[in-house]
Amino acid sequence: MEEQLQLSWTKITDKILGWVNSIILNLPNLLVALLVFVIAYWLSRNLQGWTNKYLKRVIRQPSIRGLLANIVSIVTIVLGLILALSILNLDGTLKSLLAGAGVAGLAISLALQGTLSNTFSGLFIAIKDELNIGDWIETNGFSGKVIEIDLRNTKIKESDNNIVVLPNKLILENPFKNHGLTRRIRTTITCGVGYESDLAKVKKLSIASIQEIYPPNLGERIEFYYTDFSGSSIDFLLRFWVDSKDNLTALDVKSEAIMQIKKTFDKNNINIPFPIRTIRNEK
Repeated sequence: MEEQLQLSWTKITDKILGWVNSIILNLPNLLVALLVFVIAYWLSRNLQGWTNKYLKRVIRQPSIRGLLANIVSIVTIVLGLILALSILNLDGTLKSLLAGAGVAGLAISLALQGTLSNTFSGLFIAIKDELNIGDWIETNGFSGKVIEIDLRNTKIKESDNNIVVLPNKLILENPFKNHGLTRRIRTTITCGVGYESDLAKVKKLSIASIQEIYPPNLGERIEFYYTDFSGSSIDFLLRFWVDSKDNLTALDVKSEAIMQIKKTFDKNNINIPFPIRTIRNEK
């Protein structure tokens, strides 16, 4: 019994001495590996801030900037860990970690396929700068102002103040109209005047009244066309250019234009007729 205990104790002490000798022999490598990892950690923290600061010039969405900055930070730490393990001659451990990471990454990508699709769609939308917060868009049967773009969804506020949450994938894969991509839009209004009206005078006054409140830029013109002989009036169409960033602005402009034309027609005794229905009682 004493011999067995003595033998066990000898094995334990030999093992501990072997570990101590191994640590002493590898102490320079251990210190270098530790230094490399500390430098990688310091670089990751600073690169995260530098990346976020640089991306402010390119990407306006804070959530997407934060994601990209975190990815840069994580990649830097992982590279530092790989280099530290290589310095310690732990190639076998390194290969096992890389193999495990590959399998885990494949499983996660399959499980989160829809989420990753929305995430990459959000990144693409942010980088392409085709959609920004504050733009008025029409997509997937909805129209409203973009109030938030995150890694999964885009939120738009409709004119009735309801919030619509759309997955980024739907916006990227379907056509959408962005009123914020152009500074000038063309608005159209229609009206009619009585058959007794001087049509040349009506045209001149209509163009002048619109030009007074919405003057055209260089290369633009106010368009006026008579379109139809209707039952009680001669109808015309008027098109003109305005500054606009959303659909509500176009509605405001059309309202102002209608009031301006009505005011001008009243001042010049131009009649805007309305249909009259006569009911006969025949016996």
